[in-house]
Amino acid sequence: MIQTVRLKYLQIALAAVGATFAAQAAAAPAAGAPASPHCSAVEYHQLDFWIGDWDTFESDAPDGESLARARVYPIAGGCAIHELYEQNDGLIGDSILSYDPVQKHWQQTWVTNRGSIMVIVGNFKDGALVLEGEAHLKDGTSVMQRISWERKDDGVREWAVMSKDGGKTWTPAFDVLFRKRKAP
Repeated sequence: MIQTVRLKYLQIALAAVGATFAAQAAAAPAAGAPASPHCSAVEYHQLDFWIGDWDTFESDAPDGESLARARVYPIAGGCAIHELYEQNDGLIGDSILSYDPVQKHWQQTWVTNRGSIMVIVGNFKDGALVLEGEAHLKDGTSVMQRISWERKDDGVREWAVMSKDGGKTWTPAFDVLFRKRKAP
């Protein structure tokens, strides 16, 4: 009986923590939040061009229908970037991108509401951030992903290739263009 009560209490507490986290993640960052003096190096701000409220389009149809909304903003005093990606078909992706000054590379941790998780690392090369690593899918399979971001005109292009054979061969995964969201 005591175990059942403890388990029920734990479930309620975890649900409350989860609801609090979700509300905080959905909220816009506070305007004028103080920047951390610990993250003032140029490397921490190389991806600042992606900060904003975006509509997402297929790169080969930039005037077509938006596929998703992405809100990208600095967190932790500018020491990291948070992306909340909400696709029109219900897919929600949440990621944290940060620069690691010890290993001298960027990393992204991405998780979706469909049970996938991905951790990728890399650096800027020829004006684009290029990150690579494994994506673990809900069905238990893993694939290699290489994702790149670069400034493109008045937006940001993000494209990816995928390997199902450990990096021997690569195929296109997606190619999207982020354009500033117009006020309603």
